[in-house]
Amino acid sequence: MKEHMLDFDQEELQILNDFERGEFESIRDFQREKKELEGAARSTLQKDKRINIRISSRDLERLQMQAAREGVPYQTYIASSLHKLVSGRLKEIR
Repeated sequence: MKEHMLDFDQEELQILNDFERGEFESIRDFQREKKELEGAARSTLQKDKRINIRISSRDLERLQMQAAREGVPYQTYIASSLHKLVSGRLKEIR
């Protein structure tokens, strides 16, 4: 393995090492498997629930301003921010 290529995290290194040892197998019916996984991803991202929350006027105004800067509707911006939060992709800056 070439160490100068990229910096990998532990999980990526494990995957690379497993691949190099030949521990992966080809998927027999790749197209069928792909369709199943695409369907699962689609249903995971489907917006199928509605909620009502109360937030301060100040927070709402700030969210609306940030959404305007991003060029998206504020409700879409809030939903996207919540998704990033629960998926671990939103980091708090201190």
